[in-house]
Amino acid sequence: MALLQNLPQVPDTLRGRTVGRSFQAVFLLVLVSVLLLGTFGLRLFQLQVVNGDRNRQLADSNRIRLVPKRPARGTIYDRNGKILAGSRLSQTVSIWPIALPRDQWPTVIERLSKVLGIPPEEIQKRLEQAGYESLESITIARGISPAQATALAEYTNELPGVRLEAEAVRNYPNGDLAAHVIGYTGELTDEQLEARRDKGYRLGDVVGQMGAESAFESTLHGAWGGQQVEVDSAGRIISILGDKPAIAGQDIQLTIDIELQRAAEAALGTREGAIVAMDPRNGAILAMASWPTYDPNIFTTRISEAEWKQLQGADHPFLNRALQAFPPASTFKIVTTAAALESGKYDPNTVLPTYPYIQVGGIQFGDWNRAGFGPLSFPGAMAWSSDTFFYQVAMRLGGPTLIEMTRRFGFGRKTGFELGAEESPGLVPDDAWKRENLDMEWVIGDGINMSIGQGFLQATPLQVVGMFAVAANDGYSVTPHLLKDNEEHRNWKESLELSDVTIDILHKGLRQVITNGTGKALNVPHLPPFAGKTGTAEAPPGLSHAWFGAYAPMDNPEVVIVAFAEHSGGGGGKVAAPMVLKVLEAYFGHDQAAEKSAP
Repeated sequence: MALLQNLPQVPDTLRGRTVGRSFQAVFLLVLVSVLLLGTFGLRLFQLQVVNGDRNRQLADSNRIRLVPKRPARGTIYDRNGKILAGSRLSQTVSIWPIALPRDQWPTVIERLSKVLGIPPEEIQKRLEQAGYESLESITIARGISPAQATALAEYTNELPGVRLEAEAVRNYPNGDLAAHVIGYTGELTDEQLEARRDKGYRLGDVVGQMGAESAFESTLHGAWGGQQVEVDSAGRIISILGDKPAIAGQDIQLTIDIELQRAAEAALGTREGAIVAMDPRNGAILAMASWPTYDPNIFTTRISEAEWKQLQGADHPFLNRALQAFPPASTFKIVTTAAALESGKYDPNTVLPTYPYIQVGGIQFGDWNRAGFGPLSFPGAMAWSSDTFFYQVAMRLGGPTLIEMTRRFGFGRKTGFELGAEESPGLVPDDAWKRENLDMEWVIGDGINMSIGQGFLQATPLQVVGMFAVAANDGYSVTPHLLKDNEEHRNWKESLELSDVTIDILHKGLRQVITNGTGKALNVPHLPPFAGKTGTAEAPPGLSHAWFGAYAPMDNPEVVIVAFAEHSGGGGGKVAAPMVLKVLEAYFGHDQAAEKSAP
């Protein structure tokens, strides 16, 4: 105690300062702690609340992937159940955008480009379209070669985010046969993707681009499915977390008879033109050939822009000439005859003189034989295809009457055929059209030219088939169609309200073409009696077009066939008629074989 009492005393002022310093230190420590906790809290709030979904996605992406499952495309069959378009397995390459950081993709893209032979900028564009954080695989190439597949497998470790898998791709077992009817498939263009995104289509999706593939796309396509899978560090699937099955597209059956199609294409050969065969009773298209053509299988793999331009060619192989418009020439005399008889200005017994030419307004309109044929009735004028006979008819009828009948036969508008996107409406000129487009009025010479299927008149081979079907159907027009499904439940015919007299004259005239007229070379004993009409159209500055149309048998027509040869330089009787004869022989020969094999 004595020692304690002898210690020096601390002044009160110094004691107060020590206590203050301790309090300041504690306060400072608390303040720093609060600030740190607040900062951590704000960051945690940002990570979990503000950016929570994105960060969970990035975390899961290390082990979870979305694997889209493409729907199997529906099969296309011909009328007898033969496959026109199916599917086969092929190797497909895709990339998984979120698998790599943005800065690592250029190296992978460069390596992938060398293996696949695809410019790196194309792969880069596809990646950027999908987005670098996309969980879905993006298809880069289909139908790669075995050598490419082997190279990708060997360099797997150097190609992270790249996937090689088997996938069903389109297959056309008959090659270029019926290519214009069937069409082909290809990846969506940017414009198509934008237009169809709300219908479930996605980047890299395959759609029909022409023909039936395009016309029936909504039926054939199906709906996407997908799997959510867990993968290990090497990208191998460990387990399936969720599965939504893809819905396969529906199969369709066309009215096309592939064997008759084969015969039509053989008959057409390598002439630019078209052949169409139709059942006049219901409008079913049995064959539709067009040349030049192409093999739709080429689009199951990637083609470059340069290859696409080369495929186009100067002769336009992707153009379906059966649906393009040309002057119908003398086949059109069917319409002129109907207009004359229905007008009441001509009776069925009318006989007119014919001449080497008729002069109107200082212009000579000549007959095709440059001599005339003497006096002719309507059937005789049809049989010999006298131009001067029909010139006189047109002069008396007047333009409006002939134009009105032309439109009744279906010219000047699309037919209603399912491939309407590729179909021309043709052209039925009149005074208004001529004033608007040529700044000229309709004159008598326009009607004269139109009466023989020349002048400004334009019609497709499919429309000309429809014209022949009116005669074959005793005055009923028919809507051509390609889809056979539920065919029997629809009414395909519509009456043009032609008189029995008109129908009778048409039958007589078209039959005489074969028995003793411009088509008598086709009057063969091994076919049932049939009717037809030749046509040769002037087509300056090139060679003339050749036409021939026919329906058979005469007593109960079940097939109408029209052949068209573009710039053939020959007459319809010499060039187009033999084509029709070959298709008729194939049609009736096939039927006879089927009848013999029936029980």
